[in-house]
Amino acid sequence: MALMLFAGLQSLFAQKKISDLTLVFETSITAGENKQPGLADALNGAVTTVYIKGHLSRSEMNSALFSSTTIHDARTGNAVVLREVSGQKLMIRMTAENMAEKNSKYEGVKFENTGKTKSIAGYNCQEAIATLKDGSSFKVYYTTEIIPENKSYDYQFKDLNGLPLEYELSQGNLVIRYTVSMINLNPVPASKFDIPKSGYRVMTYEESQQLRR
Repeated sequence: MALMLFAGLQSLFAQKKISDLTLVFETSITAGENKQPGLADALNGAVTTVYIKGHLSRSEMNSALFSSTTIHDARTGNAVVLREVSGQKLMIRMTAENMAEKNSKYEGVKFENTGKTKSIAGYNCQEAIATLKDGSSFKVYYTTEIIPENKSYDYQFKDLNGLPLEYELSQGNLVIRYTVSMINLNPVPASKFDIPKSGYRVMTYEESQQLRR
């Protein structure tokens, strides 16, 4: 019993809560027989960079065909999405309610450890299966060695007891794997969270949804 308590204390003290963090994820695609070549080409080899500074976060995805950036304020719940596709630049302003609606499928997600472990970017990681309320699931490897103070930077992992360093998501017939390739604990410049004042067509989340129809 004393040994288990000691091990638990060791794990607790090994955790490092941080306010500033930069993560770089590389993307790889696995496609089934009826693959979607356009989507696969757009996402395969894409790089996602996540910047966290206190209650602010910025997630940038850049691929050969498009770029998308989300700047989120965990205090207000509001966000701004910047998209560039085929020379068109859009700025979508989102309220906390819009963000909750967009990420509603991840509400109540449950994580269950499998007992598998591996090292990613020099950090010890545990494998967990995330199960969504619709019954679908995906794998995630996470570390408890560093944990951001702001856990709202990625809605699907806000209830995960650690920092996700590799995970798989399904989109249609594609399996998209995100694997961290770089972790930087240096301070993130505040300018990363500045909102552009010009050069974008500004719209609400509701207006952006109309464009998809």
